[in-house]
Amino acid sequence: MSTHSIPVIINQHPKLPSFNMNEIAFGKNFTDHMLVADYENGEWKNMQIKPYAPFEVDPSCATLHYGQTIFEGIKAFKNEKEEVVIFRPDQNFIRFNTSAARMQMPSVPEWLFMDGMKQLIELEKAWIPNKPDASLYIRPFMIAMDPFLGVRPSATYKFMIILGPSGPYFSAPMKILIEEHYTRATPGGVGFAKNGGNYGASLFPVVVAQEKGYDQVLWTDAIEHKFVEEVGMMNVMFVMDGKVITPSLERGTVLKGVTRDSSITLLREMGYEVEERNLSVAEIVEAHKKGLFQEVFGVGTAAVVSYISRLAHGEYVMDFDVNNLKVAPALKKQLHDLRMGNIVDKHNWLYHI
Repeated sequence: MSTHSIPVIINQHPKLPSFNMNEIAFGKNFTDHMLVADYENGEWKNMQIKPYAPFEVDPSCATLHYGQTIFEGIKAFKNEKEEVVIFRPDQNFIRFNTSAARMQMPSVPEWLFMDGMKQLIELEKAWIPNKPDASLYIRPFMIAMDPFLGVRPSATYKFMIILGPSGPYFSAPMKILIEEHYTRATPGGVGFAKNGGNYGASLFPVVVAQEKGYDQVLWTDAIEHKFVEEVGMMNVMFVMDGKVITPSLERGTVLKGVTRDSSITLLREMGYEVEERNLSVAEIVEAHKKGLFQEVFGVGTAAVVSYISRLAHGEYVMDFDVNNLKVAPALKKQLHDLRMGNIVDKHNWLYHI
């Protein structure tokens, strides 16, 4: 339970218990309550947990015109002992305020983010699905609220947390096209931040790839389109000649993923050599031609570990038999066992509600 208690208004028309938990999909269903707080005159105020509902914004709201908005993605699980746990939310809190600083938004206090989230989940824990690959998805976000058409940081903001029971983000192995024209992020830009504009700009190139028979794109660097960066909305990992390689964070164009960091730690503990470095498309293709490219997979909060069955560079296609993968399934199992309490949480990654 929270050390800071936020006032609660109970929803008098709850969707539970009548809601059908067998029909959940990622990002489509939401729980009965949400957390809301306002930033005005340099301080956070009006904190409350209230019934989930639409809210009004002025047509000139800064968020609608200038994209001053950030968010995070976190998951809560119910383990085999019926305990409710959240996976590494402290790292999401740190990254949230990193994003806020880059987007010239106020920082959110730890007690509001962490204790507010715990209190909201405690209230909504009956919404946590008891199904494989399912979870309670947690979406903290902040938006600018000034009613003003001028390009400057807003003076007022709204911080919210909403929750939703979710199934797997990607239910089938993905087919990926290496993107060599469009760009996700540039050095000096906001690629390391979880701001809405990063995702809005990615939509068109993905549709182009889908028209060619692919599910997502593998982004490359903005300068030469030579080095790989992220796959869709996830960090990406390659298994080449027995080593696991993932793109470096040094250029500031790759998101510092919580699942990425967790995966690197777990893979090393499992005995794999993991390299964080620049990886070129040419090196990937060459490794495949030599028979040294064994696996490629995405890692992220929404998908956790997502298998990739096809990776294409123009007309050159690299196929992978997902039934014979070794590293990705082992990592996925390790993460699952950790969340479910089947193995010891020696890193103290799990927060118990």
